[in-house]
Amino acid sequence: MPIRIITDSASDIVSPQREEITVLPMTISFEDQHYQDGVNLTHQQFYEYLIEGDTLPITSQVSPGEFSEAFQRAVAAGETVVTVTLSKKLSGTWQSACLAAQDYPGQVYVVDSENATIGEMILVERAVELLDQGKSAEEIAGCLEKEKKAVRLIALLDTLEYLKRGGRISPATALVGGLLSVKPVVAVREGEVVVLGKARGSKNGNSLLVQEIEKTAGVDFHRPYRLGYTGLSDALLQKYIADSRQLWQDHTDALPVCTVGGTIGTHVGPGAIAVAFFTRD
Repeated sequence: MPIRIITDSASDIVSPQREEITVLPMTISFEDQHYQDGVNLTHQQFYEYLIEGDTLPITSQVSPGEFSEAFQRAVAAGETVVTVTLSKKLSGTWQSACLAAQDYPGQVYVVDSENATIGEMILVERAVELLDQGKSAEEIAGCLEKEKKAVRLIALLDTLEYLKRGGRISPATALVGGLLSVKPVVAVREGEVVVLGKARGSKNGNSLLVQEIEKTAGVDFHRPYRLGYTGLSDALLQKYIADSRQLWQDHTDALPVCTVGGTIGTHVGPGAIAVAFFTRD
């Protein structure tokens, strides 16, 4: 039986490379203007609006009705479904998918990625690998539930401004951080964003990011991995790639790079760089 893999646009999969993948858009609102992420709002347009605006946009989850329509189309086409969502601790999207899936027992399987952006993306890419191995939808979902524990998403932020705007840190903390050029390194752990450390300046920030990656069990280059950046330029990411060459140069000739969209970009702002990978067993 053919398999459909459905995810939300928080995975930042802009143009699916496989026809088996369906991306359902989150809604991003700039005051009274509402956009469908990846449909009528590109990542570049999002950052242009974000930089120009004075207030933070609002992101809205995919609704149960939107999931239900997607599930109905897939089942009607004779497909079984594996759905991978943004962490349930960061959004209600997982709950929406679960509510819609109740009408399709044994036909639709929902997996909480416990991650976001490129961390969610590589789990979707892993689902495709498992599909190509001939596994059923139920088997793929079971594998993802186990393997998602090995996914690591680590990021270096360029500014504290957007954390301040979102109320996640105080204006005083943001002011001091800006004056000292503090670059926080954050990660997603068990579905939540945590701060791993802080460095002064981009060079020290890159070094701290490399150190945090080295603390893991190591990158599994046999499963999907990805680098991402927020904003309109990948200059900071390219600098990081050059600084971290020892991590990857013996394993691959090139690193897959993509932009991080509005679901996460709203909270971290432009200039952030992120790395997502599976750790070695």
